[in-house]
Amino acid sequence: MKLAFALVLALYLGLFSTALCRNISSRPSIVNIGAVFAFNSTIGRVMNVAIDAAVDDVNSDPSVLKGSKLVVTKSDTNCDGFLGTIEVLQFMETDIVAVVGPQCSTIAHIISYIANELHVPLLSFATDPTLSSIQFPFFVRSTQNDLFQMTAIAEMVDYYQWRQVIAIYVDDEYGRNGIAALGDELAERRCKISYKAVFSPVATPSDILDLLVSVALMESRIIVLHANPTFGKIVFSVANRLKMMGNGYVWIATDWLSSFLDTYSPLPSETMNNMQGVLTLRQHTADTKMKSALVSNWKMLTKKYSNAVFGLNAYGLYAYDAVWAVAKALDAFFDDGGVISFSNDTRLKEANGSNLHLEALSIFDGGNLLRDEIRKINFTGVTGQFQFDSDGFLIHPAYDIINIIGSGSRIIGYWSNYSGLSVVPPETLYSKPSNHSLANNQLHSVIWPGETTEKPRGWSFPYNAKELRIGVPNRVGFREFVSKDPTTNTVKGYCIDVFTSAVALLPYAVPYKFIPFGNGHQNPNYYELVNMVALNVFDAVVGDIAIVTNRTKLVDYTQPYIESGLVVLAPVKKRTSNAWAFLQPFKLGMWCITALSFFIVGAVIWILEHRINDDFRGPPKKQLVTIFWFSFSTLFFAHRENTVSTLGRAVLLIWLFVVLIIQSSYTASLTSILTVQQLSSPIKGIYSLIAGDEPIGFQVGSFAENYMVEELGISRSRLKPLGSPQEYANALELGPENGGVAAVVDERPYIELFLAKECRFSIIGSEFTKSGWGFVFPRDSPLAVDMSTAILRLSENGDLQRIHDKWLTNEVCRSETNEIDSERLHLSSFWGLFLICGVACFVALAIHFFIMLRRFIRHTPPDDSEPSVGGLSRSGRSIKKFFSFVDEREEEPKRRSTQRQAQRPTSNVVVDIES
Repeated sequence: MKLAFALVLALYLGLFSTALCRNISSRPSIVNIGAVFAFNSTIGRVMNVAIDAAVDDVNSDPSVLKGSKLVVTKSDTNCDGFLGTIEVLQFMETDIVAVVGPQCSTIAHIISYIANELHVPLLSFATDPTLSSIQFPFFVRSTQNDLFQMTAIAEMVDYYQWRQVIAIYVDDEYGRNGIAALGDELAERRCKISYKAVFSPVATPSDILDLLVSVALMESRIIVLHANPTFGKIVFSVANRLKMMGNGYVWIATDWLSSFLDTYSPLPSETMNNMQGVLTLRQHTADTKMKSALVSNWKMLTKKYSNAVFGLNAYGLYAYDAVWAVAKALDAFFDDGGVISFSNDTRLKEANGSNLHLEALSIFDGGNLLRDEIRKINFTGVTGQFQFDSDGFLIHPAYDIINIIGSGSRIIGYWSNYSGLSVVPPETLYSKPSNHSLANNQLHSVIWPGETTEKPRGWSFPYNAKELRIGVPNRVGFREFVSKDPTTNTVKGYCIDVFTSAVALLPYAVPYKFIPFGNGHQNPNYYELVNMVALNVFDAVVGDIAIVTNRTKLVDYTQPYIESGLVVLAPVKKRTSNAWAFLQPFKLGMWCITALSFFIVGAVIWILEHRINDDFRGPPKKQLVTIFWFSFSTLFFAHRENTVSTLGRAVLLIWLFVVLIIQSSYTASLTSILTVQQLSSPIKGIYSLIAGDEPIGFQVGSFAENYMVEELGISRSRLKPLGSPQEYANALELGPENGGVAAVVDERPYIELFLAKECRFSIIGSEFTKSGWGFVFPRDSPLAVDMSTAILRLSENGDLQRIHDKWLTNEVCRSETNEIDSERLHLSSFWGLFLICGVACFVALAIHFFIMLRRFIRHTPPDDSEPSVGGLSRSGRSIKKFFSFVDEREEEPKRRSTQRQAQRPTSNVVVDIES
């Protein structure tokens, strides 16, 4: 048993020692890497110290390369494309497995091609967004991409609600590609670069002066400076001399300025005075223990290279971590069996026909494996978590936003790709859900150029500003809105007064001149007028310009200063009440059912009451009369017959409630018919116009024509152009039968002004579009925003209503003077009722006298022999006898009543008297 165990142990130790020897043998004693950067640049000075410090720390840690020593070879590119290429080619003749640098984008483009060919991973600090791992698979960006920095600037511009910026940048890969990324990010937020001021990489201070003079003549006051420290200092110095660092200006410098400040702070007071109020960005790095240790030792490390002490910037921190990343990747490379070996490049050997000795360049055989190990690296360095995402970017891109104040600076907030702008450090937000909403964006207050805390407007009229060319429609009809006075050659009207009042509220002067548009014979085409702003023929358009969808694609509108919308205008007829108006509240069916109900209810009550109620008893003729009388008297609640049965009372109660509702409804309807003016028109609205085939009028130049054709599907052949209110009235009066129109479709302000003078027409239905009128400016014009604010102030202080009353309500339709009289009731509405009542009275009297005459003839015998007495003829005596007979018949009931009272017992009379 012991022998078997010893054999197994010996076999295991043998295998382990063999593997260990193989692993150790694959690790060379020295591993060469290269460092390419500009030694005398702001970033290069710091990178030089940081790379050496990282190499020393790596070699002093035996757990990293496990016996191998890291050796770095440096090459100075001077950020010169030609010399840098030669330096790199010579540099690559040595057996190096990775290159740290460069920081210059121009050199990075060239070296990336060499790295692709020789399979040498390149850990560069170039921020050019176009340097991608797809085109350059061996390019590894070991700092933040300028794409994120430009996104941060675009979000700042959007946060402060600016819309246009001016970009000043150097004309190389670093400048052009960075500003191109900024333009893309601004466009996503409906902002733009209004002017690009480009200077040469070899520009002189005189060139910078000429450039800034052209910038000062621009409208925008938001300036993004994307340069290097050498040119950046010159730009700020010249701008300060040109008074471009004062009130109204905003300067945003990319991270070159923060690197310059961190490296050489404190700066001379003159240099700091040139940058007061400037905003700049710094690549954000987390506060780690390694960072604190490096910062504390930094002063001692710099003494090895220069007597002058300089600070540690963000690029130095990333350079330090880049060296550690190469070391950890090499350790993983060796663990995976990687071997450092090189082979000749056959393509270079075939292409070498000179004395350049290109055959000395060799391909690193393990380059693909080492590159993959670098991309998989994940450790905590001086910058925080150092790790690449699937796109080859360092994770958690973030920037500090810095405001330069006095002799120093302060952080006013942060930007991260995770949660946008915030006053909270990005590390705090990584544990929370991502939130890019505008409401979540926050920044601390800023001291802007000119030592003001008030946010600059972001634009201003340039020093050489010309008068704004404002187009004004030269209208023929409805001149109250806008018109040209031919005597003074000036324009006036409601729209002009609104514009001038709004301009007066602006906090700055706006020079302008009105230019009438149109031939003066017919209204101009408003779409052409608006399009002239997009074509830069006019700087703005003022007038009765409707806010229409297809126009908003070309220009920007201000806040609407008057509500508008398309309506239908048509002739109407006043329906007057006639003699039989009292029959109109109910239709024939209602009258019949109501009358039938009276008969039915009277019959039901008679059935329920006639056996127990004396009021419903008597001869059949009397009972029939009682039924009719009772039922119809309930209409006026004047029935005298009492109901004694429970069922009868229940039916009567319900019926009286029904009668109450019928009577109230009748009264209300009749009142409305007799007192409210009734208008009628065969046109019921826009949909009845669409369904018909009658001609439709529209105003010349209005968008109503295209709207009816394109949106409503009305044939253009049915549309008839009209140019003035008088043409409206004439066409509507003629009607479609006589060459006129059935209706006019136009905007409400025009129609209301038209109806103030014409009472024969009316708006049919309601608005079928909702819009308004606004002033027109070019797309993204800041003046449109300020004018909108001024229009709102006019509305709030009541000036807008006063201007409206001045121009649009000074005339009143003549029929309104008769409004009180139209509400009075005339005899013509009631003579039918009086006629019925008179006929009823006449018929009743005729019947009464007919009956009395028959009785008179029956009871009085003829007396033809009697002579005339007292001068009366026979006919006269007959008439006298007739009226005497009538009087006797009328006195007969009284005599009978007296006789009945005389026949009553005396005791009853006494009792009655006593009672």
